[in-house]
Amino acid sequence: MPLPNSQNLSAIERVIKQLLEAVLFENCVEVSDKEGKFAWKLGGREYLISGQRGAFGRYRLDIQSLCIDGVRANVAAHWQQIVEDLPATEKTKYALAEEFSQTAALCEWNRRHVSKPESRRYQDFEILEGSLDEGHPYHPSFKARTGFSSADHEAYGPESSKPFYLCWLAVKRTHIKQNLPQPHDAFWLKELGRTQWLRLSGALSAQDKSWDEYSLLPMHPWQWQQLKQEQLLEPLSDQTLIFLGLGADQYTASQSVRTLMNASYSDRANIKLPLSMVNTSSKRTLAPHSICLAPVVSSWLNRIIESDFELSALSILEEYAGARFHVPGMTSETSPLASEVAVIFRESVQPKLREGESAIPFNALMILEDDGLPFIAGWVETYGLNIWLSRLIDVVVLPVWHLLVKHGIGIEPHGQNMVLVHRDGWPERVIVRDFHESVEYHLPFLANPEWLPDFASIEPFLADAPIDDYYGMSSVELLRELVMDTLFIYSLTEVSFLIEKSYGMSEQSFWNMVGQKLEDYADDHPELDSRLQQLGYTNAQVLTESLMTRKFRGSHAECHHMVPNPFHKYSQK
Repeated sequence: MPLPNSQNLSAIERVIKQLLEAVLFENCVEVSDKEGKFAWKLGGREYLISGQRGAFGRYRLDIQSLCIDGVRANVAAHWQQIVEDLPATEKTKYALAEEFSQTAALCEWNRRHVSKPESRRYQDFEILEGSLDEGHPYHPSFKARTGFSSADHEAYGPESSKPFYLCWLAVKRTHIKQNLPQPHDAFWLKELGRTQWLRLSGALSAQDKSWDEYSLLPMHPWQWQQLKQEQLLEPLSDQTLIFLGLGADQYTASQSVRTLMNASYSDRANIKLPLSMVNTSSKRTLAPHSICLAPVVSSWLNRIIESDFELSALSILEEYAGARFHVPGMTSETSPLASEVAVIFRESVQPKLREGESAIPFNALMILEDDGLPFIAGWVETYGLNIWLSRLIDVVVLPVWHLLVKHGIGIEPHGQNMVLVHRDGWPERVIVRDFHESVEYHLPFLANPEWLPDFASIEPFLADAPIDDYYGMSSVELLRELVMDTLFIYSLTEVSFLIEKSYGMSEQSFWNMVGQKLEDYADDHPELDSRLQQLGYTNAQVLTESLMTRKFRGSHAECHHMVPNPFHKYSQK
């Protein structure tokens, strides 16, 4: 797990390191800072640890220096006691301990069973998706996958890259809601190819049924095993659902586990399938309202991107089809199985690349390789650190920022959701993905409100849905928070930390570069000054999401805290 400052840690040491960093960052305790040593009380005990505080107030701790009540802590042996000290209920602490134990166990399984090359720098995109095994650099449950056994992890986890077949179901037309770009039969013939389509059609005909009364739907084989004995028992017995068998194409898991890449034909769609398991404390099913709206959101974003030449370095992996189980008379939020029996189709990366281009998941930029050098070492050596970073910021930050400032749309461009397209290491453009749940807008801030889709025409309950629960937000501040959280605070800070540790450029210098780029953008767009002022991105402190506090409280509502803002220095300009 070669993340900076973690490469020599055991899995459980890294888990507890990230846990304590989150506790301090989210102001769960009162911390004193004395020359690089942080002290606080937790669970009635005195904690002391060495470390540093970097951009946006992010803590970076040396977990092996931890002392509790004046005694050097053996974290690997006594980590459960640290969990017991947390400001959480006993139920929550038990759940966290289970997640942490599972995370460590699966990391250990990877260490023993997955062979890794000395360097992943030359791997193709699809292989790299599986071999980037570091997981979330902030959340301590970075590989919990609660519900997966070690056998499930081996069969369906991205690290082993084992291909598997999907299960295929026929769903009565009365019990499916779908948004396909073509008529049902034509769509599936195109997606599956003639041989596989005829094979599944033959399986349906063998049940004396036809596509006139049924629709096709894939299911992850793990999900099928979880649901078939209970939740699917009744719909299978009354033939609301019919099991058609396994498909012909093989798939492998991406980093997100639930999004699958076609291993038989790499240019065919990525398929996002719900999994009723928990990873980084979130259940990996699909938000029901977003499934059939995914194509609508994609079309909306594409229209905006294509209308603005300043977004030429930004493109999306279009989510062009969606379908889910639907009980007549119920909404997407109340219909049983709507989040668990569903699919979203997304474009593959490979057809989006031009001649000479390559692609990497953005979070590859945050890691060290086993040779001790950053993944980006060769690129930095070729182009020079400052020149390469300047280009990276131009390509990655400015298009996302322009989409927010000019068009009033916030997306969630964290490390797994962005794909960096490069030519021999030189950043060319960025592709964003996985936005069906997380695109946000504030109606008065939209540049083209007439282009806003009528979401309620597809999901009628959204007409009366509370503001801030879905796509529409009540303030510009919430858009700023989404973008700065995911792009800056929880993503690019990992790059700036790696740059400081590996190349000696301070995090402050890195963020000065970003801040100056944002200032140059403002100077080049005087017509957007009032919109930039509304965003308040140069305030002394900005609000950010408290990912672990929410977990400690056992709350479904978002939690937030204030952090220092490195862009405040530009507030008087």
